[in-house]
Amino acid sequence: MGSQAAVSDGRSSRPVLFFDIDNCLYPRSSKVHDMMAKLIDEYFARHLGLSEEDAIRLHSEYYRNYGLAIEGLVRYHQIDPLEYNAQVDDALPLEGVIKPNPQLRKMLEDIDTSKVKLWLLTNAYVNHGRRVVKLLGIEDLFEGLTYCNYSEVPFLCKPQPAMYEKAMREAGVTRPGDCYFVDDSYANCAAAQKLGWTAAHLVEEEVPVPEIQASKYQIHHLEELRTIYSQFFKSRS
Repeated sequence: MGSQAAVSDGRSSRPVLFFDIDNCLYPRSSKVHDMMAKLIDEYFARHLGLSEEDAIRLHSEYYRNYGLAIEGLVRYHQIDPLEYNAQVDDALPLEGVIKPNPQLRKMLEDIDTSKVKLWLLTNAYVNHGRRVVKLLGIEDLFEGLTYCNYSEVPFLCKPQPAMYEKAMREAGVTRPGDCYFVDDSYANCAAAQKLGWTAAHLVEEEVPVPEIQASKYQIHHLEELRTIYSQFFKSRS
């Protein structure tokens, strides 16, 4: 994977296709989110002296209000965000859950990178993001990663508009119309579309379909990117 710096290789004017990582590049059925939620609840209970019930409630409240549980912890409880990351994201037993995905790799390899730049955009910290794409066997296919930097308070994270602006700067793209996106979060896709990005909301088969679409596109599987973003895929002729 390339560095966060924009690539100045004569193709820097390419549009950018941003991929979310968690519950997007691997399926929700992997239960990584559930494992993470359990570790977060345990962290809340342990460090704030809360009952299990109160820990779950406060975790949910902070996630709902800020997009990240850690935001509320740092804002109100002076928690060390990097210590939190070590005990939550970095403590996840991902090696036993996330495996190389040849179908995903083939889909990404079929994208013509002379036409579009592939970039990762996650609310996780850099360690977790890099770990996941490495386990999936696709880390070499992305030119960079924009992540939530836990060492910078206050945090920038999706769906804050400034997080998308940060991603554009780091990926070296200036026009919102040159930004394409896929994420499993309704709020993240809606925010991206509001900023002028073209977004695809990934709603897996077992997930309830929203009454109103988050963005222009709504897909059940990443393979559908071949159709909705067909202009970026290699010709079959």
